Amino acid sequence: MTTIRLAELFPKFPFVYQGTFGENPEILGIQIDSRKIKPGDLFIAMPGGSADGHRFIPTAIQNGAVAVVGEQDLSSGLPVPYVRVENARRSVTYLASAFYDYPGHRLTVIGVTGTDGKTTTSNLLFHILQEAGLKVGLISTVNAVIGDEVLDTGFHVTTPDAPDVQRYLARMVQAGLTHVILETTSHGLSQYRADASQYDIAVVTNITHEHFDEHGSYENYRAAKGRLFELLQDTVEKPQGNPRLGVLNRDDVKSYEYLHQLIKTKRVSYGLFPSADIYATNVEYSPSGLSFDICGAGFMVPATSNLVGAYNVSNCLAAFSAAVSGLGIDPQVAARGLSRLPGIPGRMEVIDLGQNFTAIVDFAHTPNALRVALEAARQMTSGRIISVFGSAGLRDREKRRMMAETSAGLADFSVLTAEDPRTESLDDILEEMAAGARARGSREGETFTRVRDRGEAIRFAVKMALPGDLVIACGKGHEQSMCFGVTEYLWDDRTAMRAALAELLGKKGPEMPYLPTQEG
Repeated sequence: MTTIRLAELFPKFPFVYQGTFGENPEILGIQIDSRKIKPGDLFIAMPGGSADGHRFIPTAIQNGAVAVVGEQDLSSGLPVPYVRVENARRSVTYLASAFYDYPGHRLTVIGVTGTDGKTTTSNLLFHILQEAGLKVGLISTVNAVIGDEVLDTGFHVTTPDAPDVQRYLARMVQAGLTHVILETTSHGLSQYRADASQYDIAVVTNITHEHFDEHGSYENYRAAKGRLFELLQDTVEKPQGNPRLGVLNRDDVKSYEYLHQLIKTKRVSYGLFPSADIYATNVEYSPSGLSFDICGAGFMVPATSNLVGAYNVSNCLAAFSAAVSGLGIDPQVAARGLSRLPGIPGRMEVIDLGQNFTAIVDFAHTPNALRVALEAARQMTSGRIISVFGSAGLRDREKRRMMAETSAGLADFSVLTAEDPRTESLDDILEEMAAGARARGSREGETFTRVRDRGEAIRFAVKMALPGDLVIACGKGHEQSMCFGVTEYLWDDRTAMRAALAELLGKKGPEMPYLPTQEG
């Protein structure tokens, strides 16, 4: 069990703080949720959008917290030591790092951010580093991989909370790992969850329309992503060296120009054209994968991938560039690593029960991701494309119209359905989506329809599929739940697709998962 005295959390704390350590209690854990406090924990009270953590300090102490960190002036009246900081949310990552003995100092940390492709790029890079013989761990929105152990990181996941990030990093150090790939979201960056991770290499896939509900504008969203590259400058000197490299997508013009000016460290660009430092040529697409040559200063190596779609060439180049330019891995070794990845759960995942059409589940939940998924689907079939997707409640409303417009332009038939409506009216969300489809000339009942229940929507799509068609369910991918109201219902699009196909074919298969929309 990790233990440390309260005062030992602060010698390397980079911000001003006030307060005393009292009797300097032993800290057994760090919590930001008063409900999870165990005896011996430090409670960090953070102001939040719906509730202020300072209100729960008495509850935390009652549950066993032996010290508290917060932003308010509470210097008197508490029975435990209280340390006041200017920004509790920003402080927690550094206190968690100190609690776990600064694990990022002993690892080469590679951060991967972007709107789409983060998980795929992270996994490609993971396989490249393994191919190079490096001891590497991975923290993604799908799972955390530490040696032979694979840990689920949750249902609707962004970058894990700061104490969890540092705990994963510490476990990697204990397991003897030397490198880690940390998928880093805009939420995680804007909320400082991984600031103390000590990034050595920062990779961006793209920055397109997403999370405007959280950030307000594209410029704010882009700035949140840019924080990953700013953090490179703050990385401490490490015995293994500091690459401090920014890896940029030359084809994503809006993000490239911004980040190119922002980055004060070394940088390298990748893309599909020779204007990039590392680029692809002789690209060939097939339903079973990709083949292309990767060119850079002094090398040209052939590469293959089991992934499909032009966008995955870009993801391959991002991972390759980080490995070769940032870590000095031989280009041929890096290319072999790309071919080792069999696929990503819920990313263009083919579901085959012997039907005479193609069925795919993909995570595409942004307009750009849906566009590239449908473009990839077009390369995989000469038949019709039938797309099934929704748009989340309590999230960026503009996406609803944009997603439907995208599908109306690229798919032959669109099935609009539920995707985490939360406390919003599902019918209202579907109407906004339908308006977007109609704006692109799509006609309800002819080229699109609405089916409220997602399971029934997938059934509808597979029933209308003809031989050679392609059915693609987008938006949920690997996720294991769907939110209606404030309740998370167990849900997996892959299970739902298998259930629908089994029913269609008269085969034994899983039951269709339950959603409350089944009741009308």
